[in-house]
Amino acid sequence: MTPEFSEDEIRAGHQLFERPWTFRMGVPSIDFLPPAGPVEIAFAGRSNVGKSSLINALVRQNGLARTSNTPGRTQELNFFVSEGIPLEIIDMPGYGFAKAPKEKVDAWTELVFAYLQGRTTLARVYLLIDARHGIKPVDASILEMLDIAAVSYQIVLTKIDKLSHAARPKIIEATAAALTKHPAAFPQMIATSSEKGIGIDHLRAAIAALLAERSTP
Repeated sequence: MTPEFSEDEIRAGHQLFERPWTFRMGVPSIDFLPPAGPVEIAFAGRSNVGKSSLINALVRQNGLARTSNTPGRTQELNFFVSEGIPLEIIDMPGYGFAKAPKEKVDAWTELVFAYLQGRTTLARVYLLIDARHGIKPVDASILEMLDIAAVSYQIVLTKIDKLSHAARPKIIEATAAALTKHPAAFPQMIATSSEKGIGIDHLRAAIAALLAERSTP
């Protein structure tokens, strides 16, 4: 259900995120998407699921990705890079509820779908699911879209610290059961808490392993 990593894999994850990361650019529409370059990983999820907080915890920089209690604050594809590392991190606009005009929400949705379906350098989407709520219908529609596009994705449960220790295995099992219907889903998920640091080492290790796999001739 959840992956196990060796000490070497955990160490590789730490090393990958030792250097500072910086904001490279924001992409408001597919017309402004930069040419394909290094390996990319994207973080997606419902509005206010904690994407920006997770990215900040991942890179150990509290102010890198903008966080807000207002759903829909991220309105562009935000690209983050680190010197000397052949990897780009993309923070995607949240889907679902957003305090914005419908036409703007539709534009964000079109941008996200166009990016996911046509980016050859996209190695994996990390799809964030709030552990308190599990997979909602709006999440299920994204899972189906990713399956159709044959985009590799992995579920990352957020805010796992908000659940009791007894409740955590139940939500992990329920999410895993739901994923059996989705062929593009990575078979293992990662449970995290940005606030408590739970699972962040595992997420770093997973990304380092993915990068090593994609970099191997």
